[in-house]
Amino acid sequence: MPPLKLTFACSTYDRMVALRTGDVKPEGIDLGFKAIENPRTIFDRMGWNAEFDLSEFSSSEYITRIAKGDRTFVALPVFPSRVFRHSFMFVNRTRIRTPGDLEGKRVGLVLYTQTASLWIRGMLASEYGVDHSKITWVQGSMRGPGAHGNPNPPKLLVPPRVEQNTSDKSLEQLLDSGEIDAVVGTRVPACYGRNPDIVRLFPDFRAVERDYYKRTRIHPIMHLVAMRREIHEAHPWAAASLFNAFMEAKQRCYDMLNIEVAPRYILPWLQADVEEMYEVFGPDPWPYGLEANRPTLEALVACLVDQHYIEKPVALSELFVGETDYKPKAAAAI
Repeated sequence: MPPLKLTFACSTYDRMVALRTGDVKPEGIDLGFKAIENPRTIFDRMGWNAEFDLSEFSSSEYITRIAKGDRTFVALPVFPSRVFRHSFMFVNRTRIRTPGDLEGKRVGLVLYTQTASLWIRGMLASEYGVDHSKITWVQGSMRGPGAHGNPNPPKLLVPPRVEQNTSDKSLEQLLDSGEIDAVVGTRVPACYGRNPDIVRLFPDFRAVERDYYKRTRIHPIMHLVAMRREIHEAHPWAAASLFNAFMEAKQRCYDMLNIEVAPRYILPWLQADVEEMYEVFGPDPWPYGLEANRPTLEALVACLVDQHYIEKPVALSELFVGETDYKPKAAAAI
C-alpha cells in the first residue's frame, strides 16, 4: 500500500527540523513539510480554507472552535510554540510603573483574540489583579499601519473594549509618539532602546518568568498541531504515527543541544542556558502530550472562559488525538 500523502505547514523550529529534512519520517506517511516562517500566514490559510492537511495552529482559536461546535479540525498534543510573555510588555515609564497602572490606559496589541494576548491578560489578572476590562485595547499591526494579517477570529461572548488603529502609523510608532501608553504581544517595538521612556514592564523578566513557572507549572502554549478531521476519520492510525514522528524530531533537537564538544548553535553561553533549562524544567523541557501539559492547558481553558471566548470549560480529553507511549532512541555518540 502506498504511503498516505499529507501536507504539513509549520515554521522551521529546531524541534521540527528533522521532519523538514526528512531525517525523521512518520511511519506510513509521506509528509510534505511546507516551511512558512510567519505563523499568522499559516493560521489565516488554515483557518479560512483548511488549506493544509495539518498545520501549526492557534491553540486559543482551535479550542474556541471546538467549544462552539466547529468540528473542522482535530488536534495532536504537539506544541510547536510556547513562550513566556512577561518580556513582551513595553510601557511608557512616565505613565506606567506597575501592572496596575495599565488600568485606564490605551494599550496596543496586534490582535485581541491572539493567544499571546489572551495569556498576557490572564497573567496580569491572576498574578497582579489587573482588570483588563478597564483597559482600552488598540488593535493593529506592530510594524505598519492597518490590520495584522487576515485572521478569522472567534466572536467573543462579551464584546471587549477594542479600538481598531485607523491611523497612518504602526502601533510601535503610536507608542513612540505617546499616542498609546503601552504595547503587549509578540514583538519588541523598534523604539525600545532608542526612546528612553519606553521600557519593559518587567525589566528582570527572566527571573520573573522562572518564578512564575516554578509556582504555577505553566509554560504558556501558543500553538498546537491541527489536522483536518476528515483525514483523521478516514485514517485514524495516522495521528499516532504523526505524534511519534513529532516526538522523535523533538528528541533529535535535544540531542543536538546536548552536544558539548562542538556546539551546534551560535549562542555563546549555550551550555549554561541548557543546564539552566534542565534544572528548571526537568529532563523533558518541552513536553508533548496531555498529562505533562495539564496545568498549562487547564489555565489556557480557564482564560478562554474568563475572557468570554467560550461559555464553559472544555474537557481536555475532547481536544486531542494520537498520543502514544513514545520511547526515545539512544542518541549517537559524538
